[in-house]
Amino acid sequence: MNKAKDEVMSLLNKLPDDCTLEDIQYHLYVIEKIRKGIKRAEQEGTVSQEDVEKQFSKWTTK
Repeated sequence: MNKAKDEVMSLLNKLPDDCTLEDIQYHLYVIEKIRKGIKRAEQEGTVSQEDVEKQFSKWTTK
């Protein structure tokens, strides 16, 4: 089997027997979004928690 099929089979084995097609689609969607986010972070870099907090503190009023 190819990698994509293996991953789908692994997902199906983890889901409950009474899951719906919508449940399966949702989980596949989430997996794809996470993968894209990781790839983007690797390519473009990330921002530290500290830097994010500094930026947000400028936008919020105290």
